Amino acid sequence: MTTLRVKMIEEMTLQRFSPKTKKAYLGAVGGLAKFYNRPPDKINQEQVRAYFLHLLDERKLAWASCNVVACGLRFFYTHVLERKDITLSIPASKTKSKLPDILNEKELESLFMHAGNFKERVLLMTTYSGGLRVSEVVRLQVKDINSERMAIRVRQGKGNKDRDTLLSKKLLVDLRVYWQRYRPRVWLFPGWDKNSPLSISAAQKAYDRAKDAAGIKKGPGIHTLRHCFATHLLDRGVDPRTIQVLMGHRSIGTTMRYCQVTPKRIASIESPLDRIEFQSMELPPPGEEKHDDNHF
Repeated sequence: MTTLRVKMIEEMTLQRFSPKTKKAYLGAVGGLAKFYNRPPDKINQEQVRAYFLHLLDERKLAWASCNVVACGLRFFYTHVLERKDITLSIPASKTKSKLPDILNEKELESLFMHAGNFKERVLLMTTYSGGLRVSEVVRLQVKDINSERMAIRVRQGKGNKDRDTLLSKKLLVDLRVYWQRYRPRVWLFPGWDKNSPLSISAAQKAYDRAKDAAGIKKGPGIHTLRHCFATHLLDRGVDPRTIQVLMGHRSIGTTMRYCQVTPKRIASIESPLDRIEFQSMELPPPGEEKHDDNHF
């Protein structure tokens, strides 16, 4: 391991970056060095610019991927090398990110019932019950289920913060059956190695299998269940601030992007016109209606 790599890892550790962010930033710097086949501290501004053009024009990387590279390189040159001669910026994305479709209650019921096995069913139910990220649900421990407070403790979620979220009564019943059958020791959902948690890819595949078996065509990715959690709570009148806390969002703006206005919620809202009291026009007698090309 080179001195520069060690220094970068130490700097990211001091700033409490997550393992995922560390890996992405190291990959960004490593990709640049590999492209030029030279140490990254020997690369100048024009070469960095040319590398970005290569990512956009030749490799056709998405804006989000290029943004990760830009953040990683910016951190490396600014915080590790403390160089002021290299500036990195890319335009904001021109396209808005699309939220996954939400599943209604019947679709969720079908999804859970078509899970590959009981363990996968409980995994999917737990994800939806607490609005969990996939990285959070696979790292739940047995002790994180608090039946007295009807809460699920999420330890060191995104942003290295602990939080409590909702434990469904129905889920608690199935969790007790699950514990009797599988007897998990530390990790609530262990992988093949009982001493390690289930992998994220295994959780994703469990969702995909259940969705395909249920014949559900929308909602790609297990993250759909987290989105459903937020939207369904909003439908039931839960205020966005509470949803923000349950989901562990730093910004209320992030929560509101999750909370789509669904047809069910639109149907429950009264138009302001209906609160204005005046007499509606009566229909004319039959045969006296006037028609034009724009009639209803």
